[in-house]
Amino acid sequence: MTEDLTAVVAAIEAEADGIVSLRLEPAVGEKMPAWEPGAHVDLVLGPDLERQYSLCGDPTDLSSWRLGVLREPESRGGSAYVHDTLAVGDQVVCRGPRNNFALVEADEYLFVAGGIGITPILPMIAACEAAGKPWRLFYGGRQESSMAFRAELAAYGDRVVFWPQDTHGLLDLPAILGTPTEGTAVYCCGPGVLLDAVEQQCAVWPAGSLHLERFRPKEGALDGANVPFEVELDASGITLTVGADQTMAEAIEAAGVDLPTSCREGTCGTCETYVLEGEPEHRDSYLSAEEQESGEVVMPCCSRSRSPRLVLDL
Repeated sequence: MTEDLTAVVAAIEAEADGIVSLRLEPAVGEKMPAWEPGAHVDLVLGPDLERQYSLCGDPTDLSSWRLGVLREPESRGGSAYVHDTLAVGDQVVCRGPRNNFALVEADEYLFVAGGIGITPILPMIAACEAAGKPWRLFYGGRQESSMAFRAELAAYGDRVVFWPQDTHGLLDLPAILGTPTEGTAVYCCGPGVLLDAVEQQCAVWPAGSLHLERFRPKEGALDGANVPFEVELDASGITLTVGADQTMAEAIEAAGVDLPTSCREGTCGTCETYVLEGEPEHRDSYLSAEEQESGEVVMPCCSRSRSPRLVLDL
C-alpha cells in the first residue's frame, strides 16, 4: 500500500480555457517522491473524493510536482473542487506516484494526445529529447484556446502538430497511424472516443506497439448481469460470497482483508490481483485483450466471475 503524503499547494496557474496546473511542494522535508514519465498520483480532496492526475513536470526536479487539471463539464466533484475551492497554501493528501503508462524502450515514438491527455505526454517528450530519440506529437483539442502548455510545446518546432478541431476537424488518424512501423512505440492519452479510435487504427500494428492510459471506463465496460459467486482468498483462508449488489472489492473489504483500490472503475490497475483458479469476467478498462484472455489477473473493484468460484491470491 502506498503511503500517504501531505503536500502544500504552492501555485495554481491557468494553462488554457478550463485547465489549471497545480504545483505541489512537500509539507515536510525538502523533496517529493521520485517518479518517471507516465506516472500519476491520487489526490485525496475530501471524504470519498479521490481523483487521479498525471504528473507533467520535470522528473529530475523533486522540489515540487506539477499536475494539470481539466474542469470536467460533468464533474463528479474532483475537478470542481480543484478549480473552485483549492487555494495556494492549502494542504492536500497525495497517494503515489504509480506508473501504469511507463515509457518503454523503442527506436522512435509517436505521441497522440487529446485535450488534458497531453499531461503525461509532456515528460515523455522531454525524456525522448534527453535520450536523443526521434519523436512526433499530434495534439488535438476543441479549439486552440483550450489546449494547454502550447508555448512549452511550440519550442519543439515542427515535431509538434497542433490540431484544433474547430479549424482542422478531428485528428486524421488514418494518415497519422496508417502505416504500421516496426520499432515505433505509439502513446495515446485523451478522451475515450480518441483512445477507442486509436486502438482500432493500431489493430494492424506490431503487437505491443500501442500504449494507452484511460481515466474513464470504456463505453459499456461495466455493463452486464450481476449474479452471486464465491471467492476464496487463498492466503487469508477465507471463502466469501459476492452478492449481486456488491463488487468483489466490497465483499473482500467487508471480510476484513486489505485490498488497495483507487478508481473503483477498473482504469487504474491499483487492485490488480492474481487469479489462482476460476474464470474471471473482466469489466476493467486497464488490461489488454490478451491479458484479459489469459485470465491470470483480475480487477476486483469492478470485475466478476464467469465460473461459480474464483480463487484469488489474497
